Amino acid sequence: MTRVSADTRLRYDDLDRLIALMTGAEKHGPAATSTLDVLWVLYDRVLRVGPGSAQDAGRDRFLLSKGHGPMAYYAVLAAKGFFPVDWLPGFGTYGSPLGHHPDRTLIPGVEIGSGSLGHGLPLAVGSALGLRAQGLDEAAVWVLIGDAELDEGSNHEAIAHAGSAGLEALHTVVIDNDSATHGWPGGIASRFEAAGWSAVTVDGRDHAALHAAFTTPHPGRPHAVVARVEKKF
Repeated sequence: MTRVSADTRLRYDDLDRLIALMTGAEKHGPAATSTLDVLWVLYDRVLRVGPGSAQDAGRDRFLLSKGHGPMAYYAVLAAKGFFPVDWLPGFGTYGSPLGHHPDRTLIPGVEIGSGSLGHGLPLAVGSALGLRAQGLDEAAVWVLIGDAELDEGSNHEAIAHAGSAGLEALHTVVIDNDSATHGWPGGIASRFEAAGWSAVTVDGRDHAALHAAFTTPHPGRPHAVVARVEKKF
């Protein structure tokens, strides 16, 4: 299975225009814009999934745990052809599939219904365990969380189990915009490393640095990428 070619889809430069199509209240703008570059690099250069393979058993899975600000996610999915661009202006309106939280039953390419902080990483751990049990060793699981989700105990249980289980298929991207209540001595990456993960911290706006971090080999261990972005105000 291969990625969808970027040549057949819209470009990164189109994303601001696509996001601007989504109007209405409760947009959680910072939650969307903080994830934009990570999402683009993943879907454009890393994930082995596209509109034609979104149901294939061997596809890579992407789980958006930070689901309360999904506009960037919707823009990237539309740019990559998972659903029509003309869905975007209906965002958040009655009858639109594009709600303020993604719904996996309504939106092609969406793996989980999300938005409740702290449940995406545990679901990703379960997905990685399930794929391992089925012998689907080529399928990677990616989950995007916000740093504030690390205030939730469920994530720390998931981090501990994934490390001890050696879930190499599991990748976590943490968007760090200084929203967490609790800090971590040595930084967020140190929390993952203490549990046996491979971890790296990068500039969350630098596409080359993100790609290098996403593709870093981590044999026998899950991998975490902490993407630092501007502080939320």
